[in-house]
Amino acid sequence: MTAIPLRPPRRLVDLTLDGEPVRAPEGSTLLDACRAAGKDVPTLCQGDTLTPKNACRVCVVEVEGSRTLAPACSRRVEPGMEVRTDTERARHSRKVVLELLASSTDLSTTPGAAEWIEEYGAEPDRFGAEAARVAEEPKVDNDLYVRDYSKCVLCYKCVDACGEQWQNTFAIAVAGRGFDARISTEHDAPLTDSACVYCGNCVEVCPTGALSFKTEFDMRAAGTWDESAQTETTTVCAYCGVGCNLTLHVQDNEIVKVTSPHDNPVTHGNLCIKGRFGYQHVQNHAQNQD
Repeated sequence: MTAIPLRPPRRLVDLTLDGEPVRAPEGSTLLDACRAAGKDVPTLCQGDTLTPKNACRVCVVEVEGSRTLAPACSRRVEPGMEVRTDTERARHSRKVVLELLASSTDLSTTPGAAEWIEEYGAEPDRFGAEAARVAEEPKVDNDLYVRDYSKCVLCYKCVDACGEQWQNTFAIAVAGRGFDARISTEHDAPLTDSACVYCGNCVEVCPTGALSFKTEFDMRAAGTWDESAQTETTTVCAYCGVGCNLTLHVQDNEIVKVTSPHDNPVTHGNLCIKGRFGYQHVQNHAQNQD
């Protein structure tokens, strides 16, 4: 039985969101308060299991008295704070950020990106055909997951998940500077020669599909990937006695990928290689019985 530590109750902070009084737990972020109030503020680099990095700047809002726009994912609520989430200045900033991201990287597999581009009137094509783009072929050097850096927005979530915030493997980091900055293994070595332990926790937090399961990559290439046809079943991993929760994503009666609930007190969305990728025996066993 897993012991779940109880946190002391937190005071509620009174603030104003778009002219409406709201209350949010002390220590929560403006993004938390916005979501609790039903306000849709877009974000790419925010992760519910990671410390905010303020990398994408899509979630900026206006705070009364602040000279610059504030990232809602990391700014904590304060008593008496007056916050506006949908001003012309905030919308213009989000529009420009989306234009810059979409003109330089492939956001075709980023959930919500197409809707945000339409909502904010972003025009990535206005920079012309000569605009610099991250044009790299997907790195397919193992049977578990694929790295497609043409879709990477450098949100650092994979680096944090691989590093000190969860896995402590430090197999990947940011290499290069400016437009040439890339997520890379040490000396850009093949993944199979790096410190990677193939836990897939980087894939779990990637918001754009730059890191994807090999099964998903192959099915998208074949045109058979259909999330609307997939079912999700959460179960307990049987490989050891830790009790990690696995969520099996099934399409056409086959497991196509495995994730883990982020609110699980044991895993917080993280798994080991066996939990994340060791599901083939289920399907092989079923095939052997046929």
